[in-house]
Amino acid sequence: MVPMPAQPPLPPSSATHDVTNQPPPLAPYDASDDRALLEGLRREGAEWAEGDIRRLGVRAGGAQAQEWGELANRHEPELRTHDRYGNRVDEVDFHPSWHSLMGAAVEAGLAGAPWADERVGAHVARTAGGLVWGHTEAGHGCPTSMTYAAVPALRAEPDLAKAYEPLLTSRVYEPGLRVPTEKAGLLAGMGMTEKQGGSDVRTNTTVATPTGEPGVYTLRGHKWFTSAPMCDVFLVLAQAPGGLSCFLVPRVLPDGTRNTFRIQRLKDKLGNRSNASSEPEFDRTVAWLVGPEGRGVKTIIEMVNCTRLDCVMSSATLMRKTLVEAGHHARYRSAFGARLLDQPLMRNVLADLALESEAATTLTLRLAGAADRAVRGDAGERAFRRIATAVGKYWVTKRGPAFTAEALECLGGNGYVEDSGMPRHYREAPLLSIWEGSGNVNALDVLRALVREPESAEALFAELALARGADARLDATVTDLKRQLAEADQVTARRLVERMALALQAALLVRHAPPAVADAFCATRLAGDWGHAFGTLPAGTDLDTILERALPERG
Repeated sequence: MVPMPAQPPLPPSSATHDVTNQPPPLAPYDASDDRALLEGLRREGAEWAEGDIRRLGVRAGGAQAQEWGELANRHEPELRTHDRYGNRVDEVDFHPSWHSLMGAAVEAGLAGAPWADERVGAHVARTAGGLVWGHTEAGHGCPTSMTYAAVPALRAEPDLAKAYEPLLTSRVYEPGLRVPTEKAGLLAGMGMTEKQGGSDVRTNTTVATPTGEPGVYTLRGHKWFTSAPMCDVFLVLAQAPGGLSCFLVPRVLPDGTRNTFRIQRLKDKLGNRSNASSEPEFDRTVAWLVGPEGRGVKTIIEMVNCTRLDCVMSSATLMRKTLVEAGHHARYRSAFGARLLDQPLMRNVLADLALESEAATTLTLRLAGAADRAVRGDAGERAFRRIATAVGKYWVTKRGPAFTAEALECLGGNGYVEDSGMPRHYREAPLLSIWEGSGNVNALDVLRALVREPESAEALFAELALARGADARLDATVTDLKRQLAEADQVTARRLVERMALALQAALLVRHAPPAVADAFCATRLAGDWGHAFGTLPAGTDLDTILERALPERG
């Protein structure tokens, strides 16, 4: 036999599995470690809440809460229409992680609690809490948002508010369908859209028929998109004899029987998959009138204003979360002989994202401050809130998808893998532009406010005037904005609202952010010294200051 040639020794079997040049897990981290957020919290009157916000931020960035977010999205809610005996139950089962997230959010006051808190800045504190707790995952923010928003609408019917408001403002999360008034805390949802109309709710065909009991009706119809169907009560729009009206629909009636709320199916959505969104059918469903007949839109509009603010907040949260993820990756990943964070072009990308994130966060907290002061009777802030919330809803939520895509790209192929969490954030981003009125709906709402409520435009320009003289580019933008306002029509509505949003963000940054941040924002977003993608800040931009502010070193 010919002898076999000697073989070199094989390397250890684990050699190909040594992992290098990969970042460590981000968690645990502090989701409240955000200078723009903390400065805005203090500026808008809720400095008393800073300790709570910081504790919530540590919890949100902790390994346990981050795992809750991942598990709640991996194990999606499941619909059970019938029990084993064939009885209709219409229940949705959630993973325990969903309940953990909900319990923590309600306990932190992110649902209806601010309406029972008399401290100045209570609504600002809630918004700041949402900006940090949202680092866990976005889906469970839907029922907390609707619960928060339901309270002012329900006040149109004092007797109902007296019965339900103490439970909607509770910090106790008590899942399960039971008689609402026998629970320690309630969640509220809303049923507005129908398949033939969508945002055009006046075309709703759900019919409300009066019973012999004052204020009590029965409903018959089919809603097209009703999220969080396991909430305890819902505000629903239906056609009463006097026109489109608002009704309170409990899942369980006062005598303990189930109200008819047939869940036909759960939506198979692009994102927001931890949250169940359903199509409920009403058939002799018992409902209580909220506000006068025929004033349904007027009654429920305050709920819409609140949820629109939460759309802005959630978009700003996604921006901040994905920026933190991108910055963390760049800090530990090396390429071409240097850390990504030290590469000039990556620094440009991250600094550009940081500008967008800070502008979104600053505007969010300004809107929350306006909401808080409007609740306390400030007419000027009420007028500002009316137009600025629609402006912010249009623009900040539009920026979310492009922002999250760029942040994902900072991770390269690693960001395209589900385990990174970035695909979940990317799928979430478009929802916030759609929910509570798409871009066109909000742009048209701004035009409507300009015509019907001219005091809102006056309030907006009064806000912009606070920054007059601080930056020539901003001054020129405001002057041009006044010209555009006189020529506004539907064709140019988006362009007008975009310019309003950029001017408002710039004015806030000029007044409150470091000069490096304000200058870079005005140079790019207002003066046009910018490309069509993130990472195109002009030469000479103070990238170091912007990045140090947005991505401070962590111990």
